[in-house]
Amino acid sequence: MNKQYWGLAWCLAALCCVPVATAATVLERISAGGKLVIAHRESAVPFSYVASGKPVGYAVDLCLRLAEVVRKKTGAKDMAVEFVMVSPANRIEMIEQGKADLECGSTTNNAERRQKVAFTVPHFITGARLLTKASSSIDRLEDLQGKTLASTQGTTPLKAVTQANRERLMGIKIVEAPDHARGVEMVEKGEADAFLMDDVLLYGLAAARPDPKALKVVGRFVTTEPLAIMLPKNDPEFKKLVDEEMKRLITSREIYPIYDKWFAQPIPPHNKPLNIPVSYLLRDFWKYPTDQVPF
Repeated sequence: MNKQYWGLAWCLAALCCVPVATAATVLERISAGGKLVIAHRESAVPFSYVASGKPVGYAVDLCLRLAEVVRKKTGAKDMAVEFVMVSPANRIEMIEQGKADLECGSTTNNAERRQKVAFTVPHFITGARLLTKASSSIDRLEDLQGKTLASTQGTTPLKAVTQANRERLMGIKIVEAPDHARGVEMVEKGEADAFLMDDVLLYGLAAARPDPKALKVVGRFVTTEPLAIMLPKNDPEFKKLVDEEMKRLITSREIYPIYDKWFAQPIPPHNKPLNIPVSYLLRDFWKYPTDQVPF
């Protein structure tokens, strides 16, 4: 019995010493014949949205450029690219759980999110403002006292305004929209007096509505949002490759025609331009592109 006990103990100890196989990195998986999975959004115009049944947008185009670099790095000429649609509520966990390799949308790079995922160099810098009916007298956040404000669930603008409303006793009724398109619809139908989101998204969403002139973007910036492509946190080789290509696109100015395609020229589905030039904030940031942001 004693010999059996020690024999069992020795076997267990030996098993504990066997190294546990680690999950393959993105580049290892691609090199072995795997596919690159790109997460996209449904209505984050003009960054990432669905038009004519396929994902399109500024961030999607950037991710396709990144996919080419992955293909060259791994030598996987036949690398498949799979698109998976995510929402503001599940986009982080999709990257965190390894269900997507790149999230190409309008996601803000901030300290809280960097605890779970990584970000590359920002492709846009914006801030949250208000979308209201053109006939509305609302001009700033303070005008919403006693009124209803919508914002999209799982976003930094929603978190920021919820905190401000609580700390400053603003008396605003805040409701969550499942996505950006629904937030705009709530304003149009009178279910909310305003919709808070990044202003560039608001301009894009308004331009896509049947009557764009019935809506307006107002107010000071409630937040400052550096938007960046999201990727897995503990995959330094993959991140280095993505960072280097983003910096190359910026410093070579190859990113500017891609920007103009989505912000200065007519875009689907209504073939109307947003007419949003590169802001001074983004232009200055791109002088020394980095994935490090002070937020």
